[in-house]
Amino acid sequence: MVDPPLVRISDLAGRPRGAGFAADDRGTVVTSHEAVAGLGRVVLHAPDGSGSCVVGPEAVVELPEADLALVTTEGLAVTPVPVAAEGTPAAGAYVRIPAGGWREARVLGHAEATYTATGRCHVLADALELAVGTAGADALRPGCGAAGGPVLDAGTGAVVAVLGTALDAGHPAAGCAVPLRAAAAADPGGPLADLLARNAATVPAYGPDLNLAGVLQVAAVSVAGDGPGPGGPPEPVERPDVVRELAEFERGDAAVVALVGDPGSGRTTELAALAARRTGAPTFWLRGADLRGDDACVADAVLRALERAGRIVGASREDGAPGELPPERVAAVAHAAGRPLVLLLDGPEEMPPVLAHRLAAWSRGTERWLTRCGVRLVVACREEYWEQAGTLFGAEVLHGAEAGRLPRCVRLGDLTGEPARLARERYGIPRGALADRDAGHPLALRLLGEVRSAVPEGGPAGRPDRDEVFSAHLDLMCLRVAVRLAAPAGVRGSGVRRLAARVSGRLHEAARRSLGPGQGDLDRGTFEELFPWGVLHGVAGWASAVLAEGVLVPAGAGYRFAHEEVADWIQGMHLDLDAALTALVFRRPGGEGSVPVPRHRAGPVVRALLLVGRERGAGELGLRLRELAGRLVAEDAPADRAEASWWAAHLLGAVLLRVPDAAVHLPVLEELAERGVFGPGFWRALPVADEVRFELVRRLVVHDPEPGAGDRYLDAVAARLRVEPAWVRRQLTRWFDDDRVLPALPDATVATAAQALLYAHRHPDVDDLTEALVDCGHPRADELLGVLADEEASAVCRAVERWARDERGGRRVAAAVYGVRVAPRVAGGGDRELLRRAALALLARPADSALHGAALALLLRDPAPKLPSGDDPPSPAARWGFSRSSPRP
Repeated sequence: MVDPPLVRISDLAGRPRGAGFAADDRGTVVTSHEAVAGLGRVVLHAPDGSGSCVVGPEAVVELPEADLALVTTEGLAVTPVPVAAEGTPAAGAYVRIPAGGWREARVLGHAEATYTATGRCHVLADALELAVGTAGADALRPGCGAAGGPVLDAGTGAVVAVLGTALDAGHPAAGCAVPLRAAAAADPGGPLADLLARNAATVPAYGPDLNLAGVLQVAAVSVAGDGPGPGGPPEPVERPDVVRELAEFERGDAAVVALVGDPGSGRTTELAALAARRTGAPTFWLRGADLRGDDACVADAVLRALERAGRIVGASREDGAPGELPPERVAAVAHAAGRPLVLLLDGPEEMPPVLAHRLAAWSRGTERWLTRCGVRLVVACREEYWEQAGTLFGAEVLHGAEAGRLPRCVRLGDLTGEPARLARERYGIPRGALADRDAGHPLALRLLGEVRSAVPEGGPAGRPDRDEVFSAHLDLMCLRVAVRLAAPAGVRGSGVRRLAARVSGRLHEAARRSLGPGQGDLDRGTFEELFPWGVLHGVAGWASAVLAEGVLVPAGAGYRFAHEEVADWIQGMHLDLDAALTALVFRRPGGEGSVPVPRHRAGPVVRALLLVGRERGAGELGLRLRELAGRLVAEDAPADRAEASWWAAHLLGAVLLRVPDAAVHLPVLEELAERGVFGPGFWRALPVADEVRFELVRRLVVHDPEPGAGDRYLDAVAARLRVEPAWVRRQLTRWFDDDRVLPALPDATVATAAQALLYAHRHPDVDDLTEALVDCGHPRADELLGVLADEEASAVCRAVERWARDERGGRRVAAAVYGVRVAPRVAGGGDRELLRRAALALLARPADSALHGAALALLLRDPAPKLPSGDDPPSPAARWGFSRSSPRP
């Protein structure tokens, strides 16, 4: 055990008064009251004699009732000493004290002692009585400089008490001390209690005295060692919605939340950002690859993480390893401090296949442990994993379960708006330097930024898409690895380029080999075969070069590509697509098959299908998609057919969302829409023109659930109608011929639903709605115009006046029809004036004689005089001999 540094205390004349120890990161020194009593100014000396600090009474908090004092110092740079977590040591326990040097003493028991200061006597009910040898007892006499020294637990080295040489136990005693925890408990909100809380939060202690600071120290080592490590500039862009959702999770009572997104969407980045925000709160980083097949729950992985972190902490401590760190004890310390332990599980898909087969049992065990210990779990994974794994946890532990959306998760997608602009700015990517569809993709931005900073020309020409960025970045990584290999061997020029080509070939072979059984990684033997530690092609250190450049990274017992999406991309180039589809989708129901492929391994298959479209054209890809669409079955199908159907649907959806223009596969889209495959989110994100999307939505609305039972396509249309009313109205009028019944609304059809939407959202621009309806020329449009004539008379009057002056004959007919229809509803003078002008405009056209009867009817309903006066030209009514006194025709 290493003895802690002691601060020596004296008066201004240099006479020793006692000792003390630093208790926090602010330089607060704990000593006995007798060491500072009566001093106007106190001098404190650093343990190594490197400096001293003189303080006045304002820097001293006197606690004479406990024979203690707290002194605030500056510039001493003394390492603080942890205070024992438990109460006072029992009788017979051994301690270490600074009495003429560090020596061992024995606790005889607890006794009442008195302390007299400034003429007042203070009674300490629970002082420690110590037994020590003669030399030690002599050093503990008043005035010998031992007052205020720390009493250490002989086993842990933590401070349990402070020596008081002026304490009187009422009988001869070698020494007495003031237990710190007991003194703090006597004044729970006092300065000593606050200091001990600060000590527990800032000065690490382990073993029986494990405190929050110790937990925070091993947690920081876990995040630094097992997490992604410092990414270097630029700083990641904050996503306010994700930050808000995770903050809500931390404040709530739920134990589990998932960050769900495709590879490259920034899951690991968001976990690291969460860990960074939890300053002062313990966070542990776990990787799916570090889970083991025989784990009963997540606590087993936490124990291994604690052991790894403990070894690293021990290497930096003079007193060695911190000893055992049981996960339950760590969680209890964090919970008692009001800062619950949070576990970040990144990439659970990488768990061993044996554990994946036991996922249900592992999840139940994890749920019980989290609940019992008050621990939180944040899982960052693919959607394919969470849609199964999320259902294995109870609703009561899932974040947001009360909303009735299970398994709920925090979804990550591409950056949009200001975050996307800020990310491009930080990576030095000009606007328009990346294809529009990938301009907010986190991984594409990061890798393109690396390429542009490394290549003098600024990276790929034109506006590269994601695949082209991946290709350029892979070329850059191969070149960097080649440079590492070439430097020690003295290879230059074209030799480096040849080495880069060999590196590329071996990386592609690594991708092909990782397509075998497993989780997409390379076992150690295969890795060392492809990238030996020794000499290959005349140069040495292939393994270290590939790992140093971060192309491949350790993962459990093997290795994997550093970026999951890049792994999918490069593996997709080498996948036997026909064999994969046969195994996943086209296998014979009930026939013998291979070991089931985990759903989260769909990435390379999706990439292989996209490669078909990229290299062989949309026609070839369309054939594949139609075959997949033909394999979709109902959810209640037998298990083997349902699994094949899941793969077919998933591959269809993923590919259609990633092609440049899904409209080239319109027959497939129409079939999927007719069958109600996928949800509103898919159809909103589909890369097609808006007109095509709206026509597909028309086919989809018959699959809507009842109102309030989930996302509905009609609700999506209504939302779009509020944002772009003019365009959506004209699209909705195309639904008037669709008389299919809506099952969720048996009294409604697609056509009547369109009418209802148009009517419900007629404001704020009713004039535009009347134009859309008259353009349509459909009986259902006429029905709705009739309703508007009854309920929106002013708007219809304005429309009639516009149409009467229109050069299109159909509009003038509409003016005549709806003018007569709305006239009985007109009450205001302004509306009558509009109808009067419309009638006169119609009568002014001799060729429209068929409309003159309606126009005259409008004039006859008008109470205003119509006879010409002055120089006004005679109206058609007056010219033809009609007046108010004339009989109605």
